[in-house]
Amino acid sequence: MKFKKNDEVVVIAGAHKNKVGKIERIDHKNNRVYLKDINKVTKHVKPSQGQDGQIKQVEAPIHASNISLIIKKATKTSPAVFSKIGYQIKGDKKVRISRRTKKEL
Repeated sequence: MKFKKNDEVVVIAGAHKNKVGKIERIDHKNNRVYLKDINKVTKHVKPSQGQDGQIKQVEAPIHASNISLIIKKATKTSPAVFSKIGYQIKGDKKVRISRRTKKEL
């Protein structure tokens, strides 16, 4: 997976399109990411011994193909720039680059 924890991303598809958030957790096996305060769902927890039942709000995962990395934040004069991530080999190291600007991240 090309994304890392704490990357700032924008959702590019789905019900939460154009929302911006940071990556909290990554599920490499299923190619999904959990974004802070985005895509929350209600979960009902049954009561168990010593614990009351409750209703929780938890983040649901979003597929990695539905998010894009923010390269430059929006200002009053210019919109935000976001791009997919690519890789390039520089010397003997593999570095992440922006596919849109071709600059190293």
